[in-house]
Amino acid sequence: QVQLVESGGGLVRPGGSLRLSCVASGKIGGLYAMGWYRQVVGRQREFIATSTNRDTTDYADSVKGRFTISGDFVNKTVYLQLNSLKLKDTAVYYCSDEGIGTNGSTRQYWGQGTQVTVAS
Repeated sequence: QVQLVESGGGLVRPGGSLRLSCVASGKIGGLYAMGWYRQVVGRQREFIATSTNRDTTDYADSVKGRFTISGDFVNKTVYLQLNSLKLKDTAVYYCSDEGIGTNGSTRQYWGQGTQVTVAS
């Protein structure tokens, strides 16, 4: 019954900004990373950014310098600030929480997605 809910998507002009939020509920064992992905219909889900409980971050080259991820592991909340948006950023954005079980297996949970549309 783990649930992740994204919010903050919408329509924005090229060069504009959005701030996405994702709040998780339920018990996630061994939570160590929260991240953002995006997907266009017919394409594979694409990694965007990850934040870890060791205060490290990682970004896809396509968004580096434009997007900023921030994670609140106490409240299981992750944010993504999207700046300087481009047409190619149009996609459904998904958040994910990653935990590791006692057997060492990694589990990844997904939100339902929020639409970001960049258009003139």
